[in-house]
Amino acid sequence: MIATMLNRERINSPNYDQGLLWVILILLGIGLVMVYSASIAIAEADKVVGHNSSYYLVRQGIFIVISLCAAFVAFNVPVVWWQKMAPYLFLFGLALLVLVLIPGVGRVVGGSRRWLSLFVINLQPSELMKLFAAMYVADYTVRKGALMGSFMKGFMPMLIVMLLVGGLLLREPDFGAFAVIAAISISILWLGGINGKIFAGLLVLLVIGFVLLIWSSPYRLERVIGFMDPWADPYGKGYQLSHALIAFGRGEWFGVGLGASVEKLLYLPEAHTDFLLAVIAEELGFVGVLTVLGLFAWIVLRSFGIGKEAIANERYFAALLAQGLGVWMGVQGIINIGVNMGVLPTKGLTLPLLSFGGSGILANCIGMAILLRIDFENRRLQKGLPV
Repeated sequence: MIATMLNRERINSPNYDQGLLWVILILLGIGLVMVYSASIAIAEADKVVGHNSSYYLVRQGIFIVISLCAAFVAFNVPVVWWQKMAPYLFLFGLALLVLVLIPGVGRVVGGSRRWLSLFVINLQPSELMKLFAAMYVADYTVRKGALMGSFMKGFMPMLIVMLLVGGLLLREPDFGAFAVIAAISISILWLGGINGKIFAGLLVLLVIGFVLLIWSSPYRLERVIGFMDPWADPYGKGYQLSHALIAFGRGEWFGVGLGASVEKLLYLPEAHTDFLLAVIAEELGFVGVLTVLGLFAWIVLRSFGIGKEAIANERYFAALLAQGLGVWMGVQGIINIGVNMGVLPTKGLTLPLLSFGGSGILANCIGMAILLRIDFENRRLQKGLPV
């Protein structure tokens, strides 16, 4: 009788992680509200958008609806299909990165050529490339599992591919996207069993490479200098960071109230994108920031838990992809939060699932849908059902 009841309970248990889904939806909801709050002054002052205060709210709402529809489709695609398509999607992403660099094709905004104009919206290929890279590296690691201890046969081909991706991203330039993709790739290789000595050497080379990239680029060096002491030049190099820190200081424990931010009134640049967390800190205080951190921590921890369950089911591609998606959310979130709080140099990286932007929201939602699909298949296998 007890065995029958336990079996029935197991069969009738949810087919997907409802808690994870709610966390994702809550982040999207918080993002929609805060994007509207942070963008009202910007939209009203912009003649291009017709001084329409709800311009960014409407566009973000459309982005979320489209992204959720795409996520629903992605959730219904078996993980084995994503594994088969991983190399082709990666090549597609490379083609987009090349396309965006062609004069007259790629759109230049703020001195960076990162967008492809699709008339109604702009597509940012680097956002999709984060997802495609996670798939490709996970597939490569599984296919070359027996060679992961070899530098020439296992690691070198992947290094060449990642240097190619890095070269294209730095031509835009998009140093932040390169850092995130590098973190995703290295993490998946490490989790997939790459040789420890190779991994240690790679980390040393990465540190040296990032230092050289910063040192050789005047604007990156200025950002680092401004980050180290924003108050030395609060109207120049340290302008963004100094106003972000003011926003954090004004927020204190519980914030000044939703919609009551002063810094978003054309003082803090990119308040609805890169520096959305500063507005959250000012309006919702430490409690609001802690809530956002807790929700991201939930996603990261669940992604590694789902990956662990996939390993138990001997689904190694699914496991590495789930963990890679968690690294993506975690690393990009940490970088954005660190930049907003003055812990890291200013970088053009949005806060996943929250900041304004169609390409980012689309890629994030598809990635989270695939994570939910991996969990769905894990649960089906545990019930003895086909996936």
